[in-house]
Amino acid sequence: MNNFNVLLVDDELEFLATLVKRLTKRGLNISTAKNGEDALKIIGGKMIDVVVLDVRMPGIDGIQTLREIKKKDPLMEVIMLTGHARVEVAIEGMELGAFDYLMKPADIDELFYKLQDAFKKKTIQREKIKKLEEIIR
Repeated sequence: MNNFNVLLVDDELEFLATLVKRLTKRGLNISTAKNGEDALKIIGGKMIDVVVLDVRMPGIDGIQTLREIKKKDPLMEVIMLTGHARVEVAIEGMELGAFDYLMKPADIDELFYKLQDAFKKKTIQREKIKKLEEIIR
């Protein structure tokens, strides 16, 4: 259950490096992007199970990146991260389909458990779709 693919998207490279180190130790396969544009390219070309997405980034911000991710793959689970406590942004992210929302600096154990829950949800949804497709055939 721990071996799945996570994309971390954040423009704070030191923070990103710390997350990579800590989550890799927990058995996750980690890819990184420093902005929304790079994240969308990676998602288009690589099997990603869960995205951890910073809200405030230069270029395409986290909310717009979330919109684009959900257009490409509505079942992709996304956990939003921010260092700026704004309830409106959290609500908007959840309305757009974010799995959850965490404040920076995120507790690594809490993030890890949320990643596991998000992966489990995605797996269950994919299995349901597969069963429905089999029934339809």
